[in-house]
Amino acid sequence: MTQHSALSSERWAEFSLDQQIMMIGNEMNRASGLMKADDTGRRRNAYARVLQLTDLTIGTPPRPALLRELLRWRDVVAALYLREEGDPGTHREAFRCLLRFTPVAARQIPLLEATR
Repeated sequence: MTQHSALSSERWAEFSLDQQIMMIGNEMNRASGLMKADDTGRRRNAYARVLQLTDLTIGTPPRPALLRELLRWRDVVAALYLREEGDPGTHREAFRCLLRFTPVAARQIPLLEATR
């Protein structure tokens, strides 16, 4: 995993929570198109990036209530990462849940629904 390897927690903390959630969402969006059986490696790489950025967000640390929800959400993505086959339904629900973490990100939910 080299895509975000140079991203320090200090640099990540400079981004607003809205920006952090949107960047995690960008990686979730990449994973959305990788649900076929022959996409397993690329899908896992996308989920690994999601987990890495989520861990950086958890380390900032956000408000206690948000921290608790992010940790729960991270568990869902970790389970998706471990699956051999893609799970579009769980992925879509996890993506939607992520976007609900901030009002700015929540504005993207209609766009997510439009791509179904």
